[in-house]
Order: sequence, then C-alpha cells, then structure tokens
Amino acid sequence: MITTRILVTGGAGFIGSHYVRTLLGPDGPPDIAVTVLDNLTYAGNPANLYEVRDDRRFDFVRGDICDADLVDPLVPTHDQIVHFAAESHVDRSLLGPAAFVRTNVVGTQTLLDAALRHGLRTFVHISTDEVYGSIRAGSWPETDPLRPNSPYAATKAASDLLALAQHRTHGLDVRVTRCSNNYGPYQFPEKAVPLFITRLLDGRPVPLYGDGLHVRDWIHVDDHVRGIELVRTAGRPGEVYNIGGGNELSNHDLTALLLRECGADWGMVTHVEDRKGHDRRYSVDFSKIRDELGFAPCTDLATGIARTVHWYRTHRSWWEPLLRRAESEAA
Repeated sequence: MITTRILVTGGAGFIGSHYVRTLLGPDGPPDIAVTVLDNLTYAGNPANLYEVRDDRRFDFVRGDICDADLVDPLVPTHDQIVHFAAESHVDRSLLGPAAFVRTNVVGTQTLLDAALRHGLRTFVHISTDEVYGSIRAGSWPETDPLRPNSPYAATKAASDLLALAQHRTHGLDVRVTRCSNNYGPYQFPEKAVPLFITRLLDGRPVPLYGDGLHVRDWIHVDDHVRGIELVRTAGRPGEVYNIGGGNELSNHDLTALLLRECGADWGMVTHVEDRKGHDRRYSVDFSKIRDELGFAPCTDLATGIARTVHWYRTHRSWWEPLLRRAESEAA
C-alpha cells in the first residue's frame, strides 16, 4: 500500500485540526500520513491535536507559511498540500489588514511557489464564501465574480486567484473550496457561535449587531471536512467547489436558538451598532459538489448546535484558558 503524504497548513486551528483528527481517526483512510505546519498564533492550539499526537502517521512542524526557507525543504517530502492556514477574523482585519495580506496572500504564494518548484501532486486551497461579497437573493455559483467587502475577504479572494493562476499558467493541480460559516467543537471563542455559547454559560451578556437580520448559511465542521476530503480525493484540477450546509438563518434566529440551548433568555442580549465590513447575506450554491462528488450535509442546525453547546459545556478546560489569555492581552 502506497502512503500519501499530506502537508496540512494551519492544522492546529479549528477546521484544520478537525480535518487532521478525521483523517487519522478510525474511519479515516488507511494510506495517509499527515504533517501539520502551524505557527501557533492565538487561534492555533496544540490541544486540538492531542488525540492524534502519538499516531505514528502524524508529525508536527511549528513555523510560518511565509518562511520560504522552512517551506521549501518541507514541501518536497509530501505529495499533497491542504492549505487552511489564514488570518480569518473580519473585525481583526479592519483593525490590522497588513497581517492578513502577509499571511493570506504572501503565505499562500510562498506555498504555491514551493509546490510548483517541487512538482507537488495536488494543492487544495481552503477559502470562504465571503469572497463573493453580499447577495440579496438566491445563491452564488462558483462562476460568480468575486466582490469582497472586508480586508479579510479581499485577501482570501486574492489567494484564490493566485492559486488558480498557478493551475492555468503552469498546470499545477489546484483545487479551491469555498465554504459557508462553520461551527462545532474546538472553535476559538471569538467567532459568533462559540462566543455566544461561552458567554452564556458564564452568565454574561451577548452582543446582537444591528437589526439582527444578517443571514448566514451554517455548516457543521463535520460536513465541511467531508466536503474537503471529497475534493481532495475526487475533485477536478483547476476547479472551485462551494461547500454549503443548507442552513440559512438570520443572526436573530441563531441567537434565539443559542439562548434556548444554553437555558438563557433575551435579557442576556445587548443590541449594539452594526460593524463595518459585514455583509448582509451569504448563500452558496453547492449543487456542483453535490452533483459531481456526491456531497450532502448530514447535520441539521438544531442538532448540530445542541451538540456544540454540550461540547463547550463539558470542555471548560479547553476554552477557559483561551478566554483568560485573550482578556489579559486586551487589557
């Protein structure tokens, strides 16, 4: 049996670590070995990989994807790259866009350069629905133009185009995925779902921005990871695949669902001014990955949120140190 060696960038983060745990779990493919490359910035957590750290098929390298001297000798020891590493928070990008340009654009190009130079077999680039901007009605197909509205989304759109250009210009096997909003265990508590859950479990109020009618499509990280693996193993070179959950919900209705699961009421909600750079509605058409690769989301939102709340309720030892560190850094 020939082993496929996969370099997973950002593999200590929320989605990347879930992907690694899935690949190396009991239902994962038997013929793979995984190296995680992660710089362990605030959202990268070694604890996310504890389940697999003793697996003989697993290796970890701490480092920066912008470091060409590190990346260049690492890439040729692998067959494929699955590229999660990114700065990914809209609000942070408004305050400090330069870090997003460096990691999301320069870092991606550094990896692409090494992949092309060493003849990498496949490069799976993980992107976001935010590159499309905002949509009033309907859903974006992969062929829609990119109209990003925040520095974060703009840098992800740039990295998408750089990756696809390497395929069109040089024939590198690049495959791009664009997912809707993820939720699930091990998500850093700055994002909406874990922020609300952890604050409500601590009896602290949660913010609802603007009129609460912004709409997002939510996908459980289990479903997203299954979609990525379908693209890695069966996707077509040079193609973009939207991965959606089919769970469109306004922020108001999501808040109601989280309040109910956490045993709280609307008295815990503080209405605040809307934030800059936040799009009104996201919705991806994921019929392409459904029709070509057989993808279908399996986790309905109510069940997924209930499971996620239970995980945070029973894993305070994971998220409480993260909150304490974040609060001390902000002080």
